[in-house]
Amino acid sequence: MRQTVRLGRVAGIDIGANWSALVIALLLGYGLAFAVLPAGAPNQSRGAYIGVAIVVALLFLAFLLAHELAHALVARRHGVGVKRITLWLLGGVSELESESPTARAELQIAAAGPLASLVLGGIAAAATVAAGAAGASRLIVVALAWLAGVNIILGVFNLLPGAPLDGGRVVRAIVWRITGDRDRAQIAADRAGVALGVVLGALGVLEIVLLRNLGGLWLVLLGWFLISAAHAETAGVRLNRALGGRSVRDIMATQPVVGLDSQSIDAFIADTASRHPHGSYPVVDGEGRLVGVVHLDDLARIPQEGRTRLPLRAAAEQTPAAPTLQADAPAADAARNLSSGNRLVPVTEHERLVGVVGARDVEKAVSLSTLGHQSRSNGSPERPPS
Repeated sequence: MRQTVRLGRVAGIDIGANWSALVIALLLGYGLAFAVLPAGAPNQSRGAYIGVAIVVALLFLAFLLAHELAHALVARRHGVGVKRITLWLLGGVSELESESPTARAELQIAAAGPLASLVLGGIAAAATVAAGAAGASRLIVVALAWLAGVNIILGVFNLLPGAPLDGGRVVRAIVWRITGDRDRAQIAADRAGVALGVVLGALGVLEIVLLRNLGGLWLVLLGWFLISAAHAETAGVRLNRALGGRSVRDIMATQPVVGLDSQSIDAFIADTASRHPHGSYPVVDGEGRLVGVVHLDDLARIPQEGRTRLPLRAAAEQTPAAPTLQADAPAADAARNLSSGNRLVPVTEHERLVGVVGARDVEKAVSLSTLGHQSRSNGSPERPPS
């Protein structure tokens, strides 16, 4: 999940939001200001409804962040690094650097998020009762009650037994503990996720058809998301099996086509990109150290006069923002980087570029694995890496 806006750091963890988080914030704010709050606390001014709705929507996003932080902090306690947390349309994502070391750690990491949501929901419920007893404005009481309800629902929903929900992770931990097989446990959780997605989607369709309520579209969307994500996780398990025991060095393309950071963008296009038409290129300095990655579609957005005077480094996605891999890292790490939307992943040793990995490299390695052969690094600089 790509971050559109970086929000800062909490406990040393990068926090950001995808553009779709703005969509959910706007939808929540609109629904609160023009439906929920007026129905629960009538005869208030429009400005009061809008003001309280904005605060409640922001608090909801903060509670989502707390949910993900609970996952992240428990993961770190078990020695699992956390890359970043990103808020998006359907909640939040904590990007972990590795798998849980044990089934017990998996269970604790998975349960931490829903537990945080339930605790926050309980706190909001207690605040609702206290505010009512203290004679607070009906508008405030309704807002707190909504926060309590939505967080309790969020906690319970996330405990439903199917991947990629937290409840699916709980299923994986339990099956893993019983069978001792992490992959088998993941596939079991994925199958549960597909079944759960089908049920939610069917309920959504019934709500639309029988009750004529378009709110059922949310259930259909959630069902589709669960099914798609569960299938993707199953594919990831099979990919890890195919690449098991292989390193990035085994599947990378060596001697890739590169751009020099000091040459002009125009010169790079004329001398390199036009002769080796790839989609993305590593950028190195005069000593072969990786500077970043440049994409042709980004260059196309630069005016012609800018391409003549700007050095290539100015248009490159700079490291460490651009993902890189060490040559001795597991090959599955390359597949995960590419599945996150990266078109090309540079491979380095001692900060110097030694190769690149693209989707074709991973596909070739998987195909050779099915034939009982292990791929070796490709020395040809002419094969497109992306």
